[in-house]
Amino acid sequence: MRLEGSMVAIVTPLKGGAVDQKSLRELCEWQLAEGTDGIIPCGTTGESATLTAAERFLVVKTVVEQVRGRALVIAGAGSNATHEAIDGVKAARELKADAALVVTPYYNKPTQQGLFLHYQAIQAATGFPVVAYNVPSRTAVDLLPETVARLVEAGAICGIKEATANLDRQVQLVELCGADALSYLSGDDFTVLPYIACGGHGVISVVANIAPRAMKALVVACRTGDFATALKLQVAMAELNRMMFVETNPGPVKAGVALLGKAGPELRLPLAPVSEASLGKVREAMKKFGLALA
Repeated sequence: MRLEGSMVAIVTPLKGGAVDQKSLRELCEWQLAEGTDGIIPCGTTGESATLTAAERFLVVKTVVEQVRGRALVIAGAGSNATHEAIDGVKAARELKADAALVVTPYYNKPTQQGLFLHYQAIQAATGFPVVAYNVPSRTAVDLLPETVARLVEAGAICGIKEATANLDRQVQLVELCGADALSYLSGDDFTVLPYIACGGHGVISVVANIAPRAMKALVVACRTGDFATALKLQVAMAELNRMMFVETNPGPVKAGVALLGKAGPELRLPLAPVSEASLGKVREAMKKFGLALA
């Protein structure tokens, strides 16, 4: 399976402490209308760490039902306990997502052999397409290229989301695994252009929550080899990308979605609403980029 293009790590709208299904469905429709190729529910940006298992099931179910095969759905299903990750991937399979996004186990800091066995066990138990998600800044563990190559050889993963912003890492992955052995997806909006130039097939984006059409244009320019246009688009988006991380993700992007009038800014503790100063910076970056605020 080739997972590719401009994909959004969609926010999970909350209202009164519960999942706001109406807003989630509307966000999915808007993303599809803007040309987004894939929707990823229950990722980091979707606050997966503080959703219950029942809520994650509901969010993925809602997205799959709303998308109805019009775009890829890669369901967030990771955990730092392998048995829980297996349950999450089985749920993604049951709900008929296209694949599952499985973050490296966080906090318990497994060895490379532990990481290999984690993904191998998930594949053995589910037989479902799995995209490994490597984000050392969040997890305190790094899925190294040599281990990725072992997983590819074992048939345990069909893709990887790399959120290291390390372009040499991407070159190493292509060197060890091959250009077409798996789907290479950037997890870093700042480096979409060079990542795709180094063999990437697409991006799982945060900023696409508020600028999906612009991200799609950037990915298309990169993938068609129009790097002059791609550079202009990447630079134009630079300040907006920075403001999405002015505080911990997904605080700023949820604030941005609210500024567009698409959903509320509510977060779940321990995440707190962005400060007024940060909100002002997000608003100004959005206005400067030409986004129509509500």
